[in-house]
Amino acid sequence: MKDAGCDMEIITKICRLYADGQVNDAVKILRRHRCHLIEQLHESQSKVDCLDFLVRQMEKRKARGR
Repeated sequence: MKDAGCDMEIITKICRLYADGQVNDAVKILRRHRCHLIEQLHESQSKVDCLDFLVRQMEKRKARGR
């Protein structure tokens, strides 16, 4: 779980729930964390897209001799 970006608080909570037989609740937390990571991924992709756009614009201007 640590490799998946879970902090110790989440890891402890999931382990406790799992040990207590509350597997569904543990899975819900893992799914919530997954959604959070996907949101971060999309935000990062958006930033990369903006940078790509800026690079293309600068290269176009350079090619036109400006």
